[in-house]
Amino acid sequence: MLSRVMTSALRATAALVLVASFSPTAASAETTDGYWQGVQKTGALRCGAAVAPPYVMRDPASGEYSGFFADLCREFAEVLKVKPEFVDTTWDNIVAGLQAGKWDVSLALNRTPARAMAVQFSVPAMEYQISLAYNKENPKIPTGAAAVADIDKADVTLAVMSGTAQDKAISSVVKTATILRLPTNDETRLAVVSRRADILVDASDTNQLFTQSNPDWAVALNPTPALARQGVAFGLPHQLSAADVEVINIFLEERVATGHIEELIRKAVDQVLKTGN
Repeated sequence: MLSRVMTSALRATAALVLVASFSPTAASAETTDGYWQGVQKTGALRCGAAVAPPYVMRDPASGEYSGFFADLCREFAEVLKVKPEFVDTTWDNIVAGLQAGKWDVSLALNRTPARAMAVQFSVPAMEYQISLAYNKENPKIPTGAAAVADIDKADVTLAVMSGTAQDKAISSVVKTATILRLPTNDETRLAVVSRRADILVDASDTNQLFTQSNPDWAVALNPTPALARQGVAFGLPHQLSAADVEVINIFLEERVATGHIEELIRKAVDQVLKTGN
């Protein structure tokens, strides 16, 4: 008797499984495409690009994009077998544009908690910290300055690109100095060269390019304690599944492990030093 009851129960269970396998919900789960499959259907990977050498650069005459994150955009598009498409934006809009679906990924986005509430991130392509570049002859900058507090004075002006992670970081600690927020990379550098500003606040590797281009007078300081140490990654839409995020993470992890990204960075740095962009 018990055997017949168990056999009947097993048959009923098997019937339910068979019915479920043909239900609309189950069929949908099996056939639903991921995010990257959607990109493949459109035929293009749209990369939101805000200029910040050597990460992302744009030739004003041709509109051609370069820099190591632009190269990574092209390489990931090749993995997906689609065309790369660069969408010009600013650092003020690079998160909002991604949220609005204006592009598929944001290039060279710093991983911060505030941004993580709005978008997702890939694993970092590289790590960076924020530094302060200035004229070593500037009497406003004390000899032996080591911390942000040492330069946080009423007569000091700091130039920073508006809306960047650098802007958020310096704004959170400066109490007295003036912060001059400018829209582009070139304008922040010109402000320091022209002495409209005293200090350039930017990524340490970017400021290294600035000091190498102006070796006679420019120096850079990595503040202690660090102003920020963050990963630089692809910004991704918030709705991406873990499986979708894993696709781009594997892409990046392989290139980090093989030293390929270091090669791309060296190429971009050489381009900046050669052209002065």
